[in-house]
Formats: sequence, C-alpha cells, structure tokens
Amino acid sequence: MKRVNARTKRLIEADKANIWHPFTAMSEWQASTPIVIERAEGNYIIDTDGNRFLDATSSLWVTVHGHRVREIDNALKSQLGKVAHSTLLGLGSVPSIELAERLMEITPKNLTRLFYSDNGSTAVEVALKISYQYWYQSGAPEKKRFVSFTGAYHGDTFGSMSVGEVGAFVNKYRPLLFKSLYAPYAYCYRCPVKKSYPSCKIACLDKLEEILKKKNREIAAVVIEPLVQGAAGMITAPKGFLKGVARLANKYDVHLIADEVAVGFGRTGEMFACDAEKVRPDFLCLAKGLTGGYMPLAATLTTEKIYKKFLGKYEDFNAFFHGHTYTGNPLGCAAAIANLDLFEKKKTIERVKESAILMATLLAPLTELTHVGDIRQRGLMVGIELVKNKKSKSRFATKERVGYRVSMDTRNHGIITRSIGDTMIIMPPFSIKKSELKHIIRTVHDSIKRITKK
Repeated sequence: MKRVNARTKRLIEADKANIWHPFTAMSEWQASTPIVIERAEGNYIIDTDGNRFLDATSSLWVTVHGHRVREIDNALKSQLGKVAHSTLLGLGSVPSIELAERLMEITPKNLTRLFYSDNGSTAVEVALKISYQYWYQSGAPEKKRFVSFTGAYHGDTFGSMSVGEVGAFVNKYRPLLFKSLYAPYAYCYRCPVKKSYPSCKIACLDKLEEILKKKNREIAAVVIEPLVQGAAGMITAPKGFLKGVARLANKYDVHLIADEVAVGFGRTGEMFACDAEKVRPDFLCLAKGLTGGYMPLAATLTTEKIYKKFLGKYEDFNAFFHGHTYTGNPLGCAAAIANLDLFEKKKTIERVKESAILMATLLAPLTELTHVGDIRQRGLMVGIELVKNKKSKSRFATKERVGYRVSMDTRNHGIITRSIGDTMIIMPPFSIKKSELKHIIRTVHDSIKRITKK
C-alpha cells in the first residue's frame, strides 16, 4: 500500500533511525516501507494512514477477545484508579491474590502454588531453576540436566534457550548455554523415525525412554510444548504423544514442565493443552493469552510437594532467590481477571471449537495447491507448510523467502499474517467472525498461488 501521509513518513524515518526490531533482518527492514500501527478495533489493527488489517496472528499469538475489549479496558481503568504497581517483594497485592485464586480453579488440580514473572521466557526460566533447586535441596544435586525436543522453542533467556533447539535462535549462543538432551518431537509430516502414524504406535517416544532410562539419575525435568510446537512451524503432536511423555517422566522420576505459553488459554480448543489428555504436569508455564493480549504477565504454577522443599529457616537459604521488578503487576493481574471473566461470560472455549471446525473446512481446498505440503491445525492454531516439491517434500531455498513473500502479499490485501520459514501461521483472535475467517483463508490461498505461481 502506498503511503502519502507525511506523519507516517516521519514516523517510519524515526523508527529506522532508532529502533532495533525483534527477529528482524534489519537491512531488509531499512529497505522496506513498514506498516505503523496506531490503533485497533475488534479483530482489526489500523495504521497511521487509516488502513485496516485483519489481525490473523493475534498480534503474535496473544490477543484473545479482540482489541479494545470494553470489559478489559474498564478493568485497567479501575485498577489505575487504585495503584498501577507495587512490589510483591515483602508485600501482597489484591489483584495478584485474586488472580492466583482464579488460576488455581481452572488449572490441573495438582498445581497449588504460583510464581509470577513477566513473559514466556521467564516463566520457563522459573520452572527450570525451581526444578533444579528442588532436586539439589532433596539431596540429588546430580539431577541438573534437562530433556527437551527437536524443534523446541521456549524463549530467549539463556536458560530457556538452553532447552531450545531451533538453530536460527540458539546456534550462535551455544558456547554460552548449558547442554540439554533432545528427544524427537512427533513431527508426523517429516517423521523423525521414518514411520507413519498411527501404525507407528508413536515410536518416537522410544528415544525419549532410552534417554530417561540411561540418564534419569542426572535429569531434573522434561520440558515440552504440549500438543503444538509453535515456533517450529505449528507442529501438531498426534493423540497420545503428550500422555506418553508424561507417563515416561513419572516412570523415571523426573519433573514434567509444560510450556503452555503459546497453547494455553483456549488456543488448542481446550482451556489448557494438558487438559486434552488429562496430563498433570509438575510445572505449568503461562503467559501470552493470560491477560487477553493486554499486558506483559506470566505465571509458573507448581505442586505443593515442590513448594515445600523451599521452606525452612532463613539461614538455611532454601528460599527461591529469584524475582522481577514487575512481578505480579496489578494492572496485568486486573487485565487477566477480566480476561478470565470473559471466558466464562462468552463461553469462549465453545466458540473456539466451533470456529476450528469452520477453519478446517475452509483450509481443505488449500491441500490441492501445488506447493502446499502439509496443513497442521489444532483449535485455532494453524501452520501451512509450503514446499518446493510435494512428492519429495523438498523445501524451497532459504534465499527464495517464499513464506515471507506470501505473508507480505497478504498484507497488501488487508490481512496480517506471519511466516516461520516457509510455514504460514494463522492464529486469529477467538472473537473472529465467520466472514472474517473466510476472508483470511481465501486471501492466504490466493497469495500462495500468486507467489508460487501455481
């Protein structure tokens, strides 16, 4: 879209002169004419020229009920009339207490204690540190390693990167990270054990058991993104994989850390992904949709057994010496409470399930496109993997930037999408209307055809 607004031009110039954007090739950014968002309304974000874009990625997977939601807006205004922030170091706060009570009601019943932080990376970092310290204070200091999965992404702090596996995010930092163990995630389209589901009987779990059987005495925890690996390209695990991982963690006496930063709060069609297979993790990491997409807030939940290992006299130094300035921020907690109220009031989970059925129907015709290799969906989380050759599943060369070009093309037609490599990601707000969902899928379909020419 051409820009004629002088204010927009000035803002773009100032952006390019001052801001370093995340996960962005800045030389490419400098040569582009980026969109500058100024406001939002419902499922749309609006730029400084007044152009409206359907937010098909929920502003990086966080927006739940849409933008400018009256109930959440009012909750924040009300809290601003009381206090914007007070520390949890040595003090309590009303919103943090009330939110913790609400979360205990809806998360797996074995989870009884909650530690607040700021984002998904820190939520995972907290779980890693607590797990290690638990074993250390239980007389098993040798249990200090972690098992995660191929394709894992758990954030960008050093601990969370250490249990990540996506090369582009972690390879340069490997010399600074602790070494983790990796088991294959159930990526059925490109099966890591060269078998087919369901006849494989989830054979990829065998490698995890092999690792745990051999090294369980030095392993603190298994870390997993339940049901869907987001940053790997929306890799959807088959039924039984998550439950199998939980069974093996329990069998070999290691903690199970469920990173539900992306998949929590209804994204998969369940309030929490672990609910789908009745899994009770030792740690549940939450962020993104926790506040409905309004404020940075995260929470790590764990069990009473683990919590009690941190009690004792001060001079024993058994406490968890970890924290953040904005831990349990009252504004974030107020937004989260309003968000949970809306889940009940609007029967949001039921709506997600209905929209997911429609989305599956709308996506079906895309399988006929020459360069669509695989479509993966769980709830309202979708990954469309583009390939150079459908039969061989061969990938496009990185320099072709096919996924990126498709994503830029959808923007030219009023839809904000984002690709991970050559996998197109669609993850709309739960408030998405049927007509809007149809428009998103139709636009993505047409953009794929235009960019791949077939």
